Amino acid sequence: MLEINPTAGGGAPADLIKDSTEATFMADVIEASKTVPVIVDFWAPWCGPCRQLTPAIEDAVTNARGAVRLVKINVDENQGIAAQLRVQSIPTVYGFWQGQPVDGFQGAVPGSEIQAFIDRLIQASGGEAGGGLSEAVETAEQMLEEGAAADAAQVFAAVLQEDAKNAPAYGGLIRSYLALDQFEQAEGILANVPEDVANAPEIEAARAQLELARQAADAGPVAELRAKVEANPDDLQARYDLAQALHASDSIEEAVDTLLELFRKDREWNDGAARAQLFTIFDALKPNDPIALNGRRKLSSMIFA
Repeated sequence: MLEINPTAGGGAPADLIKDSTEATFMADVIEASKTVPVIVDFWAPWCGPCRQLTPAIEDAVTNARGAVRLVKINVDENQGIAAQLRVQSIPTVYGFWQGQPVDGFQGAVPGSEIQAFIDRLIQASGGEAGGGLSEAVETAEQMLEEGAAADAAQVFAAVLQEDAKNAPAYGGLIRSYLALDQFEQAEGILANVPEDVANAPEIEAARAQLELARQAADAGPVAELRAKVEANPDDLQARYDLAQALHASDSIEEAVDTLLELFRKDREWNDGAARAQLFTIFDALKPNDPIALNGRRKLSSMIFA
């Protein structure tokens, strides 16, 4: 489990947010991330978006109460580290776990995306975002895993009667309807999620799974599409269609690899469709799923290359 730092005065975890340099980067980020996820914020004093983003990250990290740490790197003073991690524009943010970058983003993003990013890091490290799930939600999740989707839906619905803003229960209820092939009911639940939890990771995951389920209904034959790609490797539409068909047949890792290759060939094809589809797949998987972790890492290396 995650090791939570002792708290300093005012209830904030000690040593939670710090500035770092090339000399201390190994200790502050690489070694520290072997215990707790570390967010690295690359910024500069002259960067306007950085002045908007950094305080928002600081607030989110403080609210996480020691589940993650924040290290800030001034790129003007630490150009070697920025070059090593291929930071080409700022703000750039990486999430480190076990000494490796496992997630990241560029630019000033909304608070909901910052929170989702932090939740993914916490869950990838084996922790529980948002203070953990209720026993009832955990029971319903177990039912869903065992194939008792109808029973799980009843439990999730009961939780929502008690807590109308319980994001894990909303996500579980939507996934239960998907397991029952009741897409319209799933869409109806998703449309009625309260606005202030609509961007919670559990809702984003359910939304992504619903989108993938819709795609699966129209997916073509894998063998035919594979042959089409082999006959013409530059047919990017066929490659994209193959990725959708592979995912529909539960060949998720191969679907991700196919989309990564498409992104490598032409990252702007069809308004960035490969990248968008990759994020949909990653969002649908559990944050600590090896396919999601490895896929995000490979995509980040391509984006920042």
